[in-house]
Amino acid sequence: MKRYIPFGILVIVIILALVYPSVEIVNIKDSKIDSGDTAWLLVSTALVLIMTPGLAFFYGGMVSKKNVLSTMMQSFVCMGVITILWVIFGFSMAFGKDIFGGFLGDPRTFFMMKGMLGNATWGTVPIVLFAMFQLKFAVITPALITGAFAERIRFNSYVIFLCLFMVFIYTPLAHATWHPDGYFFKLGVLDFAGGTVVHMSAGWAALASALYLKQRSDKTHSPARISYVLLGTGLLWFGWFGFNAGSALGANALASTALATTTTASAAAAISWIFFDMLRGKKPSVMGACIGAVVGLVAITPAAGFVTVSSSLIVGIVAAVVSNLVVIWRTKTTIDDTLDVFPCHGVGGMVGMLMTGIFAHQNVNSGNTTGNGLFYGETHLFFVHCIALVAVSAFAFFGSLLLLKVTDMISKLRVSPEEELVGLDISQHDEGL
Repeated sequence: MKRYIPFGILVIVIILALVYPSVEIVNIKDSKIDSGDTAWLLVSTALVLIMTPGLAFFYGGMVSKKNVLSTMMQSFVCMGVITILWVIFGFSMAFGKDIFGGFLGDPRTFFMMKGMLGNATWGTVPIVLFAMFQLKFAVITPALITGAFAERIRFNSYVIFLCLFMVFIYTPLAHATWHPDGYFFKLGVLDFAGGTVVHMSAGWAALASALYLKQRSDKTHSPARISYVLLGTGLLWFGWFGFNAGSALGANALASTALATTTTASAAAAISWIFFDMLRGKKPSVMGACIGAVVGLVAITPAAGFVTVSSSLIVGIVAAVVSNLVVIWRTKTTIDDTLDVFPCHGVGGMVGMLMTGIFAHQNVNSGNTTGNGLFYGETHLFFVHCIALVAVSAFAFFGSLLLLKVTDMISKLRVSPEEELVGLDISQHDEGL
């Protein structure tokens, strides 16, 4: 009977598409669509999408050979599942009319992309384009978590979890942080491109997953393809310009600033990771350089459009050192976060959030109405970010633990010892390299 459930879901999607075709055209007399802004966001949307295949290579190269395809598939499936949910009600829950104290949008607002055709705008770009741009953020967030439970989760159960995560963790955080009526938005929290919404939520969910699923049977393995990790890093870095600079939602000076800070923070973090390893007596490694670059990209994400280029160097250096130290700490515990998602994405996101509260300046972004950072003698912004950091961390961690338990009740999360031994490529997909 269970084998027919996915088919039944697809039938429901087809019925919804037939019942709600959303063919009405919106015709606003004085629509303010800007062709330059629209062109840049079209490019940015494509850039952010390529980050998910990039992540697949990044993670896939790190796991053992018998789990490469299954790990990559966990990223790719997000592009399909999350897209369907986003079109039906996900975008509405994140950016629809507020219905729950700044934490949830009305699923009916843009149900089945209602009112998306024509010249309706979000700022100076078509709202359907904004929806597709934001979709790519929703796609990669649950994919980031997969590195924590790699090599030991059942594929079917993972699909259930990523759906629950998107609905109950991601959309409330996106609404609270980025919607004009969102609770954190009105509180004054600055998150330019997703340090809180994407990386902190994924990082804390990763820690919850590692604790819930416990250790792998065999923790000793060699990375299958370090060349995949290099390729994935390149694709992530390339796509991150759309991730951060695209979040300016226009072809303007702010986008240029975000692109510059993204470049410098990731470069500084990559070198800092290598140098810190050398200081500890280790040889400079390809893996270290790649991980460091990604940590820098993570950390600058919330700050990209709020700090100066010189400050972004500090963000990258601090994030690399702190994350490296947390990785060292994690290896001395029984926490089996397979690919160190929490130390890199979770901690990197938190460092970036705090650094935003320290180095943000209103001259960089006039949209920052909260105030300047701690470095410039003001305390309010930093205090607000500390409050949000604690709140988001607790919500993402304990919420994810609950969702893991619910998923486990619906469909057993962990593969059997025999399936883990043979590898997930064979046991879950009947495929292998």
